[in-house]
Amino acid sequence: MRAERGTAPASGASDMAHIVLTYEDNRLASSLFGQFDENLALIEQKLGIDARARGNKIEIRGDQIASEQARRSLDYLYERLQGGHEIGKNDVEGAVRMAIAQDDQLYLPTLEKKGRMSLAQISTRRRTIHARTPTQDAYMRALERSELVFGVGPAGTGKTYLAVAHAAQLLERGQVERIILSRPAVEAGERLGFLPGDMKEKVDPYLRPLYDALYDMIPAEKVERALAAGAIEIAPLAFMRGRTLSHAAVILDEAQNTTTMQMKMFLTRLGENARMVVTGDPSQVDLPPGQKSGLIEALRVLEKVPSAVTVRFEAKDVVRHPLVQAIVEAYEEDAVRHRASASPLDR
Repeated sequence: MRAERGTAPASGASDMAHIVLTYEDNRLASSLFGQFDENLALIEQKLGIDARARGNKIEIRGDQIASEQARRSLDYLYERLQGGHEIGKNDVEGAVRMAIAQDDQLYLPTLEKKGRMSLAQISTRRRTIHARTPTQDAYMRALERSELVFGVGPAGTGKTYLAVAHAAQLLERGQVERIILSRPAVEAGERLGFLPGDMKEKVDPYLRPLYDALYDMIPAEKVERALAAGAIEIAPLAFMRGRTLSHAAVILDEAQNTTTMQMKMFLTRLGENARMVVTGDPSQVDLPPGQKSGLIEALRVLEKVPSAVTVRFEAKDVVRHPLVQAIVEAYEEDAVRHRASASPLDR
């Protein structure tokens, strides 16, 4: 735990702060600061403050709001270390995002306003995942409390990965008996007959992202046993027809590439004691021209259904390489410019 903390106004500037943090565990303090104080340097860069480590102490100087955000970020990361978790660059960036979100008073009611941060997490035997953005925080809490959740937005925001992690957590806790993962096997029409190999060889390449997420949450040998026993099922969307999915965590990925009838078919598979998550990016529809996306239609039709929760991710929620966020934002800006310049006939 932190042994002491001092706060004092910086001389000559009422809107500046000088905060001193002391951490009693020198080993954890070293991990908190990072190799060659790289974590502190990242916080300095993100918040525009000055943070200097001396032994197990940190002195923070800068704008009052930014300095307090740095304090909350460091306190949260130190608590993570005390809990036995490692922290890296992505964790530091996530802590800073959440600290800024607290002060922005976002629409999310999930953040405490008591000087410390409480971030949602998903824990499996293999790893614990903490929210890295306010939207991820809202999404993870929605997964915990709601039977039907739509996670929509650009790639790299963690929509599918967090949904699979939550499903693995439910299975380990015994809250569901099986996990069912599905996606349109071929983006437009699931024309599997044109692909070489047996059915498993045909569909596996399209379902590989779901396998990858599973192996990240559950040891490989347990995944293989669960697949063989039917406790985990990964299948193309076409295989869902006619079934009732009970006592299961069910995930439909790449849902923007479903037709209206496919989406209705999938949603009506929901059975007793089941949880369903639908993920996709409405801006990346690969259906033939003129064919409606089942995801876009479902978001409209179910907008006023209280038990169907929709969490919308944006470019700022991308947690992959920073360049991915820049790419998503550039495409979004280009789409806005194109719509603005299009003639009424084009629209």
